[in-house]
This record gives sequence, C-alpha cells and structure tokens, in this order.
Amino acid sequence: MSVAGATNLLRGTAIGGLAVAWAVFAHRTSVGGASDFSTALAATPIVIVAAILLRRLGSPLSIASGSLAALALLAWAWPQLRENVALLYYLEHVGTNLAFAVVFGRTLGAGHEPLITQLARFAHPEGLSPAKLRYTRQVTVAWTGFFVAMAAVSTGLFLLAPAAVWSVFANFLTLPLILLMFVVEHLCRYLVLPPAERAGIADTIRAFRAGKQRRAPPPDQR
Repeated sequence: MSVAGATNLLRGTAIGGLAVAWAVFAHRTSVGGASDFSTALAATPIVIVAAILLRRLGSPLSIASGSLAALALLAWAWPQLRENVALLYYLEHVGTNLAFAVVFGRTLGAGHEPLITQLARFAHPEGLSPAKLRYTRQVTVAWTGFFVAMAAVSTGLFLLAPAAVWSVFANFLTLPLILLMFVVEHLCRYLVLPPAERAGIADTIRAFRAGKQRRAPPPDQR
C-alpha cells in the first residue's frame, strides 16, 4: 500500500471512529441524564453554525449585537436544554437534512441545472446525452425527497415515539440509510444507463480533482 493510500485509510478510520463515538455519546445523553458538559457538546454544532451566520452580517456592530443576543438566548434556555438534550440533537438532525434538501432542491427550479447533473459534467466533459440529463435530474429529485423524508420521519418519531426510538433512528440509522441510498442509486444507474454513461461518485471526484489541477496556475504564476 502506498503512503497516500495508508494516509487515506488512517484518515477514514479516524473519521469513522469519531462518527461512531459521537453517535454513541448522542444516544446515551438523549435517552439518559445529561451534564453541563454533554449539553455544551451537543450545542456546539448549533453554536458554530450561528457563528458562521453572524460573520456574514459584515458590520462589526451587527456581529457584536447578534452575538450578545445569541449568548443571552442560550443562557436563558440552558436549564431547559440541560433537561432535554435530545432537543438539541433533534434540531441538528432535522436542520442538517433540511439543509441538504435545500441544496439539492433549489437546483431543480427554472433557470437552474440539477446538482447531480452539474457533478456529472465533471466526469463527462464532452457533454451529457438526453438520457443522462434526464437520469441526473431524477436522481437530484430523489435525493431531495430522501432528505425531506428523513426530516419528516425524525420529527414524527421525536414527537410521538419514545426518546430511545427517535435516538436510534437519528444517531444509528441515518448513515446506513444514506449508504443504502447510494447503493440503490448505483443499481439504478446500471439498469437505466449504458456502460459509457455509468460514471460513479469516485469517477466524478477524480474528474473534479483533475479539472482543478488543470485550472490551477503554475507555481511561478501564483
């Protein structure tokens, strides 16, 4: 195995280990007691997103005012959040799925090119056939619907089912369901498209990286 391959393997293993550890931690704190530390850890992703949004305000006064308002809101809600850490994980889970639904769905409107079609062009710079265009649009629709469905199921379970049931779905089944979606799409691609147009995500990533390298200026021109 090459050094690059070993590095990628270690990186993937580390990311996978962190994902599993986070899922176990989130499940335990969602269904059991929580401390200030676990509540703070659960709130960290939301705080990071809020900080990114505040930075986009531009004006220092607006950023300072928004930061103070966010801290005041967090301090006011802290006792309730500490008693219901699952709410934080629910907001993160639903928010993430809805964000992906928007990313995919907004490219389906008039005047836009479907996101999967855009990605497919990296692997097929010579152009896409009508069948490929139709297929990539349908896949974009499918991913949009998938993320909307994930958010809807998460909301239904959070409101109607025991916390443990919702937590298993959100923390342990989300990633396998996404992987299953990739597998189903892969099978559909082989059934619908001819061999020359079956480029997968790995091919697209390689083509994207190659395109970036071709567009990058020589070191002496940077």
